[in-house]
Amino acid sequence: SASWCLRHGVCVMVSASCRTCVLHAGSPAENKLQPPTGNTRPQIMKFYQKIFRLPSFPQGNHIITDRVLAEIPEIRRIQIGMLQVFIQHTSASLTINENADPDVPRDLARLQDHWAPENFPYAHTMEGRDDMPAHGKASLMGASLQIPVGNGRLQMGIWQGIYLCEHRLHAEGRKLVLTLWGTEETE
Repeated sequence: SASWCLRHGVCVMVSASCRTCVLHAGSPAENKLQPPTGNTRPQIMKFYQKIFRLPSFPQGNHIITDRVLAEIPEIRRIQIGMLQVFIQHTSASLTINENADPDVPRDLARLQDHWAPENFPYAHTMEGRDDMPAHGKASLMGASLQIPVGNGRLQMGIWQGIYLCEHRLHAEGRKLVLTLWGTEETE
């Protein structure tokens, strides 16, 4: 059943045997849940998940913030929450970085090439000279991002953008999993 947490101001799901808010711990008196009263607009926790394929990009770092937002319009309804962006590949990665200066993605690519150069004597070479360096770069950069959401918007800084880091010379479009969760006001 859903009840109203006075401490957090949200509706939370609780079982019949547990009458404490799952969002905080403390004394039982402090955690008592009650239904909303007055002009309070209750909020409920919602979850959304989308899987989509990006178009093919050349090797390098590419800002994809607008593409991500276009795929999950439900973000506009989230008052407080999180967006996780996960890439389903081992030779590409994700990062958040400066979105204004075109030198930033170029310099990031130079750094990545320094960390995992193609001319290193790798054992794993069956898929081409760029494959093992791509795996190394992806491991160093990461496969997922978690971004706060507030008032229907990503809470990134003004100069921040979501980047796809394409580490292969010739890759197909990459698949991303977007998982959004947070509170929505009820009508």
